[in-house]
Amino acid sequence: MRRRLIQSTLAVVLVVIAVFGVSLVIVETRTISNSAQERVDSEALRLASIVDSRILGAEDVSAGILRNQVGKDQYAIIRMPDRPPITVGVKPQGDVIQSSADGEEGERVTVQVPRSSVTREVGRTLLIIGAVALLAVIAAVLLAVRQANRLASPLTDLAETAERLGSGDPRPRHKRYGVPELDRVADVLDSSAERIARMLTAERRLAADASHQLRTPLTALSMRLEEITLTDDPDTVKDEANVALAQVERLTDVVERLLTNARDPRTGSAVTFDLDEVIQQQLAEWRPAYRSAGRAIVSSGKRHLRAVGTPGAVAQVLAALIENSLMHGGGTVALRTRVTGNQAVVEVTDEGPGVPADLGARIFERAISGRNSTGIGLAVARDLAEADGGRLELLQAQPPVFGLFLSRTPPLKKGEGSSSTVR
Repeated sequence: MRRRLIQSTLAVVLVVIAVFGVSLVIVETRTISNSAQERVDSEALRLASIVDSRILGAEDVSAGILRNQVGKDQYAIIRMPDRPPITVGVKPQGDVIQSSADGEEGERVTVQVPRSSVTREVGRTLLIIGAVALLAVIAAVLLAVRQANRLASPLTDLAETAERLGSGDPRPRHKRYGVPELDRVADVLDSSAERIARMLTAERRLAADASHQLRTPLTALSMRLEEITLTDDPDTVKDEANVALAQVERLTDVVERLLTNARDPRTGSAVTFDLDEVIQQQLAEWRPAYRSAGRAIVSSGKRHLRAVGTPGAVAQVLAALIENSLMHGGGTVALRTRVTGNQAVVEVTDEGPGVPADLGARIFERAISGRNSTGIGLAVARDLAEADGGRLELLQAQPPVFGLFLSRTPPLKKGEGSSSTVR
């Protein structure tokens, strides 16, 4: 592209120089020739008037007297009646420019100059025109190179940016070039880079969340299937199969919830549900893992509480807290339910060392963990709680107490909030 811009600009300049240069040469050549002819005509008239005045004054007319009246490169011939011609100067060789003038006393004066003087003047003019044309070409080349670099370099940068986007590097460059069209392309590429970065972040987050949230349900499901393969009792097989099917349903709910939360973390489908059912389901699912670790998990507090939220999401939040206590806590894990104001609260606590002081409120940030864990579980749990209008908080660091706050007021349907005011 750079070469094409230079070549096209140079071609335009050469065409302009050719058109106007040739015209200028023709006009200047004619002007110089006409000026030379006019000078010779003027010299012939001037010399004729001098001869007239000397004849009328009865003065002598000779070559010696007229020599000072003729220019260096001029040759004059004066013809008078009844007298031989008088010549002044050196007769030029070759082509000449001449002019004749007649005097009042019958004399005729002819003046000649060599055409070579006109040729030299035309040559000097052509040399000046050529020098100006050469300077114009050099200036055009420099401007073309500068303009080509100004246009080609941004295009190269934009191509590199597009290549980086294609290779998975979505960092915007925020670089502008002072050319509106190129700046528009740069704006579009930067916007695309930001969108791609957001999509990649969402995809990575979804993959990390899915890996973390599906690990425990898949492990529990695997244990149930192993129980089925190790028993021949039809009733036991049926019971374990029913439990496995329930776990598959919860696993499906986990996947759907993760996908929904990845698209829009605020699109909760909150309903009123029995909080005891979710807690008892979590206790039944986690007791085998706690027995294997030599620990216990219990529940206490107010019973038959109804809360507003998505049962599957609440189950995932409690599972994240229970798993966190299993991995990082110690002793017995207790799930306590209580009521505060218009909210139902589920507290999860254990007898472990608690949350380190340097973590504090950062415990809910992604990739923040007190040990060699992913640091995703609590972050996902808080997102799930907030998606249904609840909240998850660290109520106490030592011993650790996490509180899940859920509303007890059913969500208003569209139109219910304003219909009561109409009479």
